[in-house]
Amino acid sequence: MKLSLESLSEKNEFLKNGFILPKFDVMRVREKTATEPVWLHFGAGNIFRAFPAAIMQTLLDEGLADTGIIACEGFDGEIVDKAYKPFDCLSVLSTLKSSGQVEDRVIASVTEALRTDGENESDIRRAREIIVMPSLQMLSFTITEKGYAVKNAAGDFFPFVASDLSKSPDEAKTLMGQICNLLWLRFDKTKLPLAVCSMDNCSHNGDKLKNGVTEMANAWREKGYFSNEFIKALADPEQYSFPLSMIDKITPRPDKRVAEALTKKGFEDTETIITSRGTYTAAFVNAEETQYLVIEDLFPCGRPPLEKASVIFTKRETVDKVEKMKVCTCLNPLHTALAILGCLLGYTLISEEMKDESLEKLVKELAYKEGMPVVVDPKVLSPMDFARQVIDVRLTNPFMPDAPQRIATDTSQKLPIRFGETLKAYHSHSGLSAASLRIIPFVLAAYVRYLMAIGDDGQPMAVSSDPRLAELQEKISGIKLGGKNENLHEIVKPIYSDESLFAVDLYALGLGDKIENYLKEMLKGKGAVRAALDGLFK
Repeated sequence: MKLSLESLSEKNEFLKNGFILPKFDVMRVREKTATEPVWLHFGAGNIFRAFPAAIMQTLLDEGLADTGIIACEGFDGEIVDKAYKPFDCLSVLSTLKSSGQVEDRVIASVTEALRTDGENESDIRRAREIIVMPSLQMLSFTITEKGYAVKNAAGDFFPFVASDLSKSPDEAKTLMGQICNLLWLRFDKTKLPLAVCSMDNCSHNGDKLKNGVTEMANAWREKGYFSNEFIKALADPEQYSFPLSMIDKITPRPDKRVAEALTKKGFEDTETIITSRGTYTAAFVNAEETQYLVIEDLFPCGRPPLEKASVIFTKRETVDKVEKMKVCTCLNPLHTALAILGCLLGYTLISEEMKDESLEKLVKELAYKEGMPVVVDPKVLSPMDFARQVIDVRLTNPFMPDAPQRIATDTSQKLPIRFGETLKAYHSHSGLSAASLRIIPFVLAAYVRYLMAIGDDGQPMAVSSDPRLAELQEKISGIKLGGKNENLHEIVKPIYSDESLFAVDLYALGLGDKIENYLKEMLKGKGAVRAALDGLFK
């Protein structure tokens, strides 16, 4: 079986091998979407196909929608050329359930895929046609947190952004520049409103998107390209809304075991595609069953009835609480703890880490004992139930090929939210003391040990990419595994007091000495991380 519209028309082979097929007329949906699009999406990666595209397919299957999604890729255009167009924009979603069952579903809700990274002028023109269509209700994104950044820490535009701003908006190469220009075109030609919705897994994603667009729009306005009225429209939620959202679904790279299982079912398009930018994709996507999408209900020109496909729509304040619950307590801190320690201990699967008695105890204490006392309860989801699902079902799922090395990417950018917010909550709480914590300090000690790029076996260890990696490794270069490290305090104090890294000065909270003592234990030599970890629970 090949993945194409032609082969999809011959359903029997797919059905015989257990594939779930679209229940709607694919060609009719494509024809209507081409002329009356409702949903345009930027970021054509795996999470998009596994989640937003799948929930839209549910609406189509149930007759609750009659148009699909048009996908754009403005960063890595090879995804469109290699993972969409050869397969007629179809994909297979392999849902890996904790029971061991795998559900294979052909996703056909994506009706077009456009390469908008500057390498295909006709696709860019098509995106500009779509943005001004009156039927369009929402423009959404899964482009990762990095995609929204236009300025550095000093408040200056990045060189690649400054390059865009030196030219006209029509010549924009950056994604935020392109989006800014598309919104201007819609405003200039139609004055119609639009929901501009980030679905990325980052804190206050809608605000980050709005800030990126607005920063560039203001710069272009000063050069005479945009009007003051457009700037006002970007600030008016009845014209352009930027709703907050919280998304949660683990979607690892295409896994060899999933590919082999699909091959046994007769599916031929299982080759992993690696683009020149290092994106891993395929004609199939493997993902966990559990998923959450909570969105601020701020859509000035309507929206698809996504609440009929498990999406929760609520107030801004509630979305913020859900995001804090997940990112600061119930999932992301556990992930980062397992990532740091898993890399050091030589694990390559999160599910294997959860078979480690000490690591299992560590994440349970981190969630239930240290996180829950300061958790923000959003009411629409139970924090305790969410955490139990994470620990008992999601992290332990042996069929999910998720790796600590993947999660360890950009750890320096994650620490302020994943641990800093909890530390600040303890510090401000009249009945709690940050000095009473032990798991969070242990993980933060392990982070510096991880930066040494030496595994617990004493051998060199690859560390995941991170924008601050070179800087931090230079700062700790004086630390030696198995050495006396008499100047350890002088080396690590600038790091552990860095509020840009941890959101707090850990010494001011009374945690500096505790973290240093844990780190000293981990530096004793080969096997010291394991000994320190096991020692926590003796």
